[in-house]
Formats: sequence, structure tokens, C-alpha cells
Amino acid sequence: MQPIDWLIVLLYLIASMGLGLYLSRKASGSLVDFFVSGRSLPWWLAGTSMAATTFSIDTPLYIAGVVGNRGIAGNWEWWSFGIAHLVMIYIFARLWRRSEIITDAELTELRYGGRTAAILRGTKAFLFAVPINCIAIGYAMLAMIKVVDALELWQSLGIEPGGNLKIWSVVGVSVLVLIYSGFAGLWGVVTTDFFQFFLALFGAIVVAIAAVNHVGGIHVLVPKVQQITGHDILSFFPITDNFRWSETAGITASTFFAYIFLQWWTFRRSDGGGEFVQRLAASKDEAEAEKAAWLFNILHYVIRTWPWILVALVAIVVYPDLSDRELGYPKLMLDFLPPVMLGLVVTSLLAAFMSTVSTSINWGASYLTNDLYQRFMRPDAQQSELVLAGRIASVVVTALGAMAAFFSQDVATVFRLVIAIGTGPGLVLILRWFWWRINAAAELTAMVGGFIVGLTTSIVPIIQIEEFGLRLLVTTAITSVLWITAMLVTPPESEATLDKFYRRVRPAGPGWQRQQESTGLLPVQNLGQDIKRVFAAILLLFGAMFAIGGFLLLQPLTGWVSLIIAVGGAMLLRQLNRKKAVPMPRPGLDDQDYQDSK
Repeated sequence: MQPIDWLIVLLYLIASMGLGLYLSRKASGSLVDFFVSGRSLPWWLAGTSMAATTFSIDTPLYIAGVVGNRGIAGNWEWWSFGIAHLVMIYIFARLWRRSEIITDAELTELRYGGRTAAILRGTKAFLFAVPINCIAIGYAMLAMIKVVDALELWQSLGIEPGGNLKIWSVVGVSVLVLIYSGFAGLWGVVTTDFFQFFLALFGAIVVAIAAVNHVGGIHVLVPKVQQITGHDILSFFPITDNFRWSETAGITASTFFAYIFLQWWTFRRSDGGGEFVQRLAASKDEAEAEKAAWLFNILHYVIRTWPWILVALVAIVVYPDLSDRELGYPKLMLDFLPPVMLGLVVTSLLAAFMSTVSTSINWGASYLTNDLYQRFMRPDAQQSELVLAGRIASVVVTALGAMAAFFSQDVATVFRLVIAIGTGPGLVLILRWFWWRINAAAELTAMVGGFIVGLTTSIVPIIQIEEFGLRLLVTTAITSVLWITAMLVTPPESEATLDKFYRRVRPAGPGWQRQQESTGLLPVQNLGQDIKRVFAAILLLFGAMFAIGGFLLLQPLTGWVSLIIAVGGAMLLRQLNRKKAVPMPRPGLDDQDYQDSK
């Protein structure tokens, strides 16, 4: 990198720090201000922040590795989560906002009662804040280290770095993120996320254009990449025209079908949990939460997918013998971007890294503060004390994430580990919203059981399952047996607890009929209509994504068919949205009573 490139990076770091510190006054009032922005986020800011936090510096490297090793169809490893994210829009976004919680762990003591619910809340908070969250921070730092190494950033300053210098430079950037996220809370995170997302997207598009132009354009790239690879790398689905499994598919049948039919609903975010809950809970109202979720899906799947895939395909052509396919992305940047442009793109990757790490820091700290410190140590703490605790927790999470980075080796491998240890409890998390019989023992068993089974089948040599699809299936099956058994041998939640939850959230479905009768309140959700909306949204989102990909990669049949599907989905969704829901009566409960019941 040239001095002008370093100047661009430096100016960006200063601007991010200044903006974060400027917003610190918004986060000092209370725990709600610090972790959910006083529940005042507009939809466009919340949705963009959700997209920014899923776009880290590891993401383009991860996709370069996936496409290089498994073909475009390998992206179903993360595309499949789009189904859950669409379910989140129409079924869960409004439920989360009505629950008025700070973290998804807090929901456990609204939905369940007694000592088991408290244990579940503490266990969930610890698992999410420490091992799961810190592993995620660690592999984001690993990707940053790979970029620093591939771009020879230290060498451009005349310094020959050792391994420790590389990782400590990344930890140093993380400390910078810690400063503004620790002072400004979620307001600082989401506001910087907004600018960081579009900067990162700009960088991805610039790299894609430069890379494709270098090989002579799309018409040259497509036949070249197909000739070089031994598998059907350009297929979106590893299935032949006769609906048979492609012999040249880059992924196995069991893994592919596990992505499509299993992974999205058995994962720990099946109901939109995790960092997304923060944004949904922080939205101004239910309608804003729903729009935020839609914006995230469009940005994440339709817009961002193809620049990354194009760069991954070019890397295969330009570096056919590259042993670590994940390094193809930064190598293309270094080899083909001129000064100034290189500085802007490096800054965009740095922005992507900072947006994800800042979210992980704030999210992990919210569990430690709200669900461990306040709940079990200082329930009567003043708001100023809790904000201070949140800032201290941010430091703890950052330190633990940095430690995890020292033990990470491969981005894609760690990504799969994160999925594996979060697999299993998804069905329980969905059913708890719609069936009274799910109890705290069932969710606790599913959470801990899934974590243990996923971890052991991933890293313990004797019982390790290499085939990823089979690993997900085994984890889900064992976890299901465990939680169903736990639910059947333990008593259900008390009527008082169930009534309180129903009054607050008002979910639909036959699973709450007794609560509807006992409270005299009808649900404010039309579940059947929402499921139809999810189906239409799936047609729209995936149709739009594959239409762009089909036309871009010279697959006109795929493009036109996908476009027709997308238009059909949009028309169906528009028709469904025109059907106005009949206002739900609230017999015996006026507005003030309803507020008091919460």
C-alpha cells in the first residue's frame, strides 16, 4: 500500500471514532438506552445494521473458499438461512417487538417461570456471550489477520512482521472498536454500521468490477472457470435437469439437503434470535421491526451475494493453484487495484470487520449485564451502575474474542463449527411461541444438548462426523430426543406464567386456546395469513437473487424462470398484504389495563 492508501485508512478510523464518541451521550441514560437505543431506531437504520453485522471481513474470504472448493451451490450453507429470515419478517419480528425485552435470553423468564427458567436464562446468556460469541469474534479476527498478511500491510511500512505482530495489530483495531461501542452502546454501533455497510458494499463491487475486467469480462470468465474446475462450479443447485444428483457437484447430497430442509429451522436463530433481536427490540414499533427485517433480507441476499461470487470465480481463474482459496479475494485486491482505490477497498474491509465486531461486543455485553449481572448479582442496581457494567462487560467480551483468535486456523471451518454448536434447539424456539406445553426444561435441554453434541461431533476425534450434513442430522436427532423426553417428564409452566406471556405477546395458533379463554383476549396475529406471506416472500427473495445471478453468469433460462418466480411471489405477497386484518377486540381490558398488565 502507498502512503495515500494509509491516509485513507487513517481518516476512516478517526471518523469512526469521532462519530461513536459523539453518540455516547445517547447511551448513558439507562440499560435500555445502552443496549436497545431507547427503542427508537427507524427501520432503515435497524435493517442496515442487521445487514452490516452479517458482513464482516471474513465473509468475502469465506465465500471465496466456498465457491473455490464446493462451487456456487456451496453457498446454500448460508443461503438456507434466508428461509428463517423470511419467517422472521412475518411471524416473529412483531412478536419480538411486543415482548419488549433487551435480550432474547430475557424472554425465557417471560415465557417460563420458577427456578428452571432462571437457570435457563443464566445458561443461555453465558453460552451466547462467551463461547459462541467469542468464537465468532475470533474467526472474524482470523480473517482480518489473513487480509493483513495477504495485502502485506506491514511490509508496505518497511516492517517484517512475525505471527504475534499480525494478531496484535488486529487486536489493536478491535480495541478501537471497543472504545466507541463501549461508550456509545447500540446507538454508536448501528450508526457506524450504516456508513460501514455501504462502504463495505462499495468495496465489494469495486473488487468485482476490477477482477472481471482483468480476465476479459463475463463472457471470458464463465467458460474459463468451468474448464479449470473438475465439478459443476456454476450450478446454483447441484441437481441435473432430470432431477438427479450431479456427479460433478461440489457438495454431497446429504449436505445439500441438510442445508435446504434442516439447517434453517434447527439452528438457534430459527425464530430470529441473537443480534437481530436487539435491532427488532430497538425498533420504534412493530411495523418498523417488520420493515427492518425486510430491508436486511434484500441487502443481505439479493444485493451482496453476486459481487462476492464473481470475485471468487475470478480468483479460481487467476490463481488456479492457490492452496488456500480464501486468500484469493485479498490477493486480487493487491494485484489489480491501483493506489487510492486500494486504500478505499482496504478501508471497506476494515469497515466490515469493525461493524461485525462492534455488534458482537455490544451483543455479548448485553447478556453479561442484563441477564447475569443485573438478574443474579445486582437486581436493584441503579441505571448508571448498569451502564458502567455494560461498558466493563464490553471489555471482557473483546478480550475473550481476542483469545479465541489465537486458536482459529480456517474461516470456513470455524463458520461450520459455529453452525454445529448452535444446531438442535431451533424447533423448541419456534414452538415456545405457539404451544403452551413447551417448558423451561425442554429449552434448557435443547440448548445445552445441542451445544454439547454439536461440539463433540465437530472436534472430538473418536466421534467426529466429517460429513457436515450428517453431523447436522445427528445433532438434531439426538437433541430432539433429549428435549422431548425432558418436556414429558417435567410439569408444564403455571397458568399464571402462561397467561402473563400471552397477555404481553398475544401469539396466534391453537396452542394458546386456554389462554385466550382465560384472559378473554384474542391473538393479534393471523398465523395462517403470515405463513402464506412467508411462502410468497420465499418466491420473491430467492427468485430475485437467482434472476440476477442467472443473467449475470450467462444462464438466461435460469434468469428468466427465476424472474417469473420473483414476479409471481411479489404479486401474491401484494395480494395477501391487501387483505386487512380485522381489528381484534380486547374484551374486559382497556388500553390502560393492557399497559398495566405488561
